[in-house]
Amino acid sequence: MKKKKLALIHTVNWYEKVITKPFAMPWLKKNPDVEIINIMDDSLLAESLSNGGPTKAVIRRMINYFQSAEATGADVIMSTCTTMGEATRTARKFLNTPVFNIDEPMAKEAVAKGTKFGILATVSTSAPATRRLLNIEAQQGGKQIDIKTVINEEAFKNLLAGNIEKHDELVYSELEKLQNEVDVIVLGQISLAQIKYKTKVPLFQVGHSGFDYATKLLKQ
Repeated sequence: MKKKKLALIHTVNWYEKVITKPFAMPWLKKNPDVEIINIMDDSLLAESLSNGGPTKAVIRRMINYFQSAEATGADVIMSTCTTMGEATRTARKFLNTPVFNIDEPMAKEAVAKGTKFGILATVSTSAPATRRLLNIEAQQGGKQIDIKTVINEEAFKNLLAGNIEKHDELVYSELEKLQNEVDVIVLGQISLAQIKYKTKVPLFQVGHSGFDYATKLLKQ
């Protein structure tokens, strides 16, 4: 029996650490009839960070990668980068294959749980992308929401330097404060997907929900 294909588009070269090992490998064990194709271009996020978000050139390149994934015979395509949400939404106009961003299923679940949201990010381009996504989901559901954004870029610098303990300490500190100001907290970045912190309010992270949605699409 021919296996179905899930294509993943990554914008960091350390995707094995944050995507493959914690999420993709366990998911493949549950879905042995599927194979994963990985496409990576870390210039996409670097250029987006330098320009305050995805440029037209970045969006064009992302669309090219989506189309390349479709050309390989992928049955479903998922972008694993929060920052690329706009590119993913644009790509849907040009593809016949189902394509989505890893944070979209999480955002839909989160919007159903409250009206006052806190977004915690450590990458400057991630927070605006998550904000736009939450507003899109709320608008589609006819819901009015308020959003507070917190960005701690120092945490991301420590992550890149390999100082995971300091990274987590800074994130925990932000969560401790944010949980007293909102109904729901959203951690949109894949680099925050493995944060373990018990908050007073619902805490939503990307990762498993994205792969669960991929399963649903692959079965359709």
